[in-house]
Amino acid sequence: RVTQRHEEARVADREPPRVPSWRRFLDQFRELVIWILVVAALISALLREPVEAIAIGAIVVLNAVLGFLQEERAARALEALRRLSSPLARVVRDGEVRTVPAAELVPGDRIELEAGDQVPADARLIAAYALRTQESALTGEATPVDKDAAVVMEPGAALADRINLVLMGTSVVAGRGSAVVTATGMATEFGAIAGMLEAEARPATPLQRRLTELGQVLVWTCLAIVAVIGALQLWRGGGLLEVFVLAVSMAVAAVPEGLPAVVTVALALGVQRMARHKALVRRLPSVETLGSVTVVCTDKTGTLTRNEMTVREVVAGNRAFHVTGAGYEPEGSFVARESGRPVDPHAESDLVQALRVGALCNNARVEHGNGGWTVSGDPTEAALRVAALKAGVEGGAAGPQVVHEIPFDPERRAMSVARQHPEGMVTLYMKGAAEVILPLCAFERLGGAVHPLTGERRRELLEESARLAGRALRVLALAYREHPGPQPAYQEEELVFAGLAGMLDPPRDEARPAIQSSRAAGIRPVMITGDHPQTALAIARDVGIAGPLDRVMTGRELDACADDALGERLESVPVFARVSAEHKLRLVHAWKRRGQVVAMTGDGVNDAPALRAADIGIAMGLSGTDVTREAADLVLLDDNIATLVGAVQEGRGIFDNIQKFVHYLLATNAGEVLLMLVAALAGWPLPLLPIQILWINLVTDGLPALALGVEPPERDVMQRPPRPPRAPIISASEGIFILARGVMVAAAGIASFWLAYHQDPARLAQARTVTFCVMAYAQLFYALAFRSRRLTLPQLGLHTNPHLLGAFVLAGLLQLGAVELGWARPFFGVGGPLGSDWLLVAMASLAPVTVVEVAKIVRGWVRRSRAGRREEAPAGV
Repeated sequence: RVTQRHEEARVADREPPRVPSWRRFLDQFRELVIWILVVAALISALLREPVEAIAIGAIVVLNAVLGFLQEERAARALEALRRLSSPLARVVRDGEVRTVPAAELVPGDRIELEAGDQVPADARLIAAYALRTQESALTGEATPVDKDAAVVMEPGAALADRINLVLMGTSVVAGRGSAVVTATGMATEFGAIAGMLEAEARPATPLQRRLTELGQVLVWTCLAIVAVIGALQLWRGGGLLEVFVLAVSMAVAAVPEGLPAVVTVALALGVQRMARHKALVRRLPSVETLGSVTVVCTDKTGTLTRNEMTVREVVAGNRAFHVTGAGYEPEGSFVARESGRPVDPHAESDLVQALRVGALCNNARVEHGNGGWTVSGDPTEAALRVAALKAGVEGGAAGPQVVHEIPFDPERRAMSVARQHPEGMVTLYMKGAAEVILPLCAFERLGGAVHPLTGERRRELLEESARLAGRALRVLALAYREHPGPQPAYQEEELVFAGLAGMLDPPRDEARPAIQSSRAAGIRPVMITGDHPQTALAIARDVGIAGPLDRVMTGRELDACADDALGERLESVPVFARVSAEHKLRLVHAWKRRGQVVAMTGDGVNDAPALRAADIGIAMGLSGTDVTREAADLVLLDDNIATLVGAVQEGRGIFDNIQKFVHYLLATNAGEVLLMLVAALAGWPLPLLPIQILWINLVTDGLPALALGVEPPERDVMQRPPRPPRAPIISASEGIFILARGVMVAAAGIASFWLAYHQDPARLAQARTVTFCVMAYAQLFYALAFRSRRLTLPQLGLHTNPHLLGAFVLAGLLQLGAVELGWARPFFGVGGPLGSDWLLVAMASLAPVTVVEVAKIVRGWVRRSRAGRREEAPAGV
């Protein structure tokens, strides 16, 4: 029967067939812009331009290879997920405990668990003895979960609340237990996440969508213009072959075939800059997506917080102390709550005694090694050990010998340890919930002396515990009892109350400034966590995600909320708690349906599907799991949320640069098309030959556009709101702006051709040469003006973008060589040396950029005048 069940489980868990590599590679050619490149390469080959055809073909292949490799890395997320299962499991078969590979487990098997084990399958507990599991990677719960085999959960209970189950991939941190396997492999909760991850297709980034839309517009515009010019030439008696060559040249001029390559290079350079700032980009288009983000859905544990329990408050005697420092590094101070001043803990005997109880009723170890502090054991106990070390109080293995221990039990919610001191004294140390410990206390330590604990004082301490818990602190009461004899009774009664310790997983120091920067940039932060609602809301308020009147929405409420109602509530709820992987995925989709560009951060396995569904998934590099890192688009190598804000700034700067060179390419190409269109409508000879059009595109669309892609971000980039998610890469006003600049380039070309031609057929070749140079140099000068829409070239300074200066010089020399080198003239259809016509070339080439720069000066003067009038206006006007 076991063999049959194993075969059934193996069949049920088998992986779906994988798409062949060749098919995934061919899928890279589905983009419209890629097909534009393919057509451009074919056109160049027909025109016997092998260099151009090879260059464009190389761009196509390079884009396909990069996309294929990126998808391969993303697919490895599933493989990393499957590796999380424990390689071995202890299973009871034929009445004996055997160790077998975890892959051989089947539903119905009984497994044995103890501290240190990885849970090999989802299982229902049948016995549990102080069993605690760490489930943060799966549920987001920061602290270990106490398990209870006797509990029967009601249907629909949240995953984090199912204390009668153990889940595959989680770990046992304390106790032991037995369980019956209920699911293995892909049928487990981890398997469900794997299924969601596999089914969730990567969405197209905003840049990819905008470039696709732009490509469609360019194709139809190009076809319309080419049809008009071709029809006019045929009507005037032009030969069919001549018209075809012209049409092909115009198509190449109209479509900026270098655009995808320039975008790719600009993104790659941005990736390099971000890597230097601890942000690793796994998918190139994600760089630009960062600049368009409108909503950041952030996990709590490990993202906003350190995922390290820390004691923050200690109440000892009749005083309360705030403990500074965070994490497991034993550095910090103690500050009196009433005065706000630091105190010497050794001068506070009650404080030292409370810390000693916490350190000695403890099995955690805190060690320094490998360049940092590490802990083993329960995180709560580790926090108590670290707090004691901050005051110089030793404990654990360094303390007196343990002679008796009653481990923590979720039913009695307490733990006690008896230790024998060298002089023979035995002391019972106890910690647990305040409502459990205080009734066992008959005395209280006050001012270094032991006093009776009155009923009124007990109520005051319970109220203090409730106040600490209301601030999302996990509160433990600390007590002890001294026995002078070597054979003491270990009864937990007539204890001396030592104090209260309040702890939590603290926010990262950089979390609040990062959230403030996000809000200033128009980005809405939202917390989505599997942790307790009160804890989540307290952390959210601490870091600035939620205000004092905001409330939290739980996973149960999400289940009861229809999609339409959820969409309406999203705007008013900043915190979602006790949520599962399915809930996180649903929230990401809900934001996207509202037209938002969503970034999702996380570090646990339960975050992976939502990370993949988001417009950009962001994983923690240090604390994150392999699954999360493989599913993400961006990995923060230092787990610093402030790095995310820096990445957003870089992303916005990159999108600005993409816009700059897109505007530049379209404006200059529009100038060429308008020049040819006006000449065709006026019945003139062609101002430019097809080979001249191709050469202009080669020297002006390549290096200058690339140099614009590395323009430094403008100073106010993080004070602007995000670009509207549905906005095209070129808005209507920007289209007019581009057309106007194209008209100026075309006007310079038309004027120079007319002045050089003089209706004299003998001067046609010379006129074409003049126009050839004017169109090339006018576009190169234009690149300098496209660095900013507000600042002039002197304000920017040439030195701030040396790449553009180098591109300008190199492209200018190439154009000069095409005209002045004798062997190159026949190839480019150049009539002869320009001589005095160079003056006409210089004046016509500088005219468009001069108009643009003067317009910037005028607009700046108008803006300053208006700002001055607003400042001078009386209040209320």
